[in-house]
Amino acid sequence: MKPGRIKAITFDVGGTLIDPWPSVGAVYASVAKDFGIECCPDTLTNQFIHSWGLRERFGYTRSEWREVVRHSFHGQAEISEELFTAIYDHFAESKAWLIYEDVIPTLQRLEEAGFVLAAISNWDDRLIPLLEKLGLRPYFKEIVVSATVGAHKPDRLIFEHCAKRISFQPDEILHVGDSAREDIEGAMSAGFSALRIRRAGAIGPGEMQRLTELFLKELVRPPPVALS
Repeated sequence: MKPGRIKAITFDVGGTLIDPWPSVGAVYASVAKDFGIECCPDTLTNQFIHSWGLRERFGYTRSEWREVVRHSFHGQAEISEELFTAIYDHFAESKAWLIYEDVIPTLQRLEEAGFVLAAISNWDDRLIPLLEKLGLRPYFKEIVVSATVGAHKPDRLIFEHCAKRISFQPDEILHVGDSAREDIEGAMSAGFSALRIRRAGAIGPGEMQRLTELFLKELVRPPPVALS
C-alpha cells in the first residue's frame, strides 16, 4: 500500500468508537433494580463476558441477545420478558454508552482532510438510531450493519458491501477496529488495509492505543487536491 492511496476510512463501532457505560453489568443491574431485583454488577459483567466468549456465528437477533442476557443473570435472577425488553431497549439509548474522548476530534480531523468515512459493525437495527442520538451519524457516509446485510465480520462480504456503497476500491480503504479476527483479518481478506486499536494492553505492529495516532501513520495522508 502506497502512502496517500487511502481515500476512505471505515470504523468498527463497539470497543472502537463507543463502549457500554459504566459497564454492561452496571447497566444490567440498574435496569434490574427498577424491577425490584438486586444483583452484583461485577458478577453480571463477568458472566456476560463468559457468555460473549462462547458465541459462534452470532446473528445479532433479539432472541440471541435474550440468551446472552439470560446467561449473564445466571444464579442472580430469572429473566422475564419485561426485564429483557427493558434491558434491550436501554442499550438503544445514548445514556448507556460512552463515546471515547479521541473519537470526535479524530472524525472531525479526518473529515476536514477530505477522507470519506463509514462504519462497519456487527450489530442490529438499533445501531443507526443510536449513532443519531450520540451525534455520530453525520460523520459517516454509510453505516453498514451486519444484521441488515446478512453477513457478519470477519466475513469479507460485509466489507465488500461497504466498499460498493461508498464507491471505492478495497485497496483505497483503511479499516480501523479493536478485534484482531473480526476487524483486521476480515478487512484484509477483502483487500482493505487495516489498523487495530487496542486501548489496553501491549501494543504491537499495526496497533495503536488512541485513534489520534492515525495521523502518525503513513497510510493516513490527506488525498491530493485535484487541479482544475
